[in-house]
Amino acid sequence: MERSGRNPRNERGQSMVELALTITLLMILLAGTIDLGRAFFTWQALRDAAQEGASYGTIYPTSLDLIKEHVWDNLGTIIQNPKTDVTINIGYIDYPCLGNTILVNVDYPHFPLTMPFLGWILGTQTISIHATVNDSILKPMTCP
Repeated sequence: MERSGRNPRNERGQSMVELALTITLLMILLAGTIDLGRAFFTWQALRDAAQEGASYGTIYPTSLDLIKEHVWDNLGTIIQNPKTDVTINIGYIDYPCLGNTILVNVDYPHFPLTMPFLGWILGTQTISIHATVNDSILKPMTCP
């Protein structure tokens, strides 16, 4: 008498192949999620450092070097060499006078990715992270 259905002998390694493919896909997703979390954390740190520089700039809007120092001081624990790895641009809407706006832009162009597969998809192992903060100038200054 012949049994109906599939022969289990033909499907011996099927479960192992399915497990290997599934685990590989899940590990790639997990590693991508970790890189995304690291990038988001770094963006928040850049934004907070830019906010610290902008807050200092609302009182001393023409002290550009001191504004940059405030930004670098806040990035010291997140980025190893903030003075060489981070670019800071400070600008104004109109003039640095009471009621006008100070702009602090912080760029981190070489954020390293830990997952090689993601770097292969993007074509590079680093991504650029940018944060901008606008704040109103509070301390009066003579305007031209």
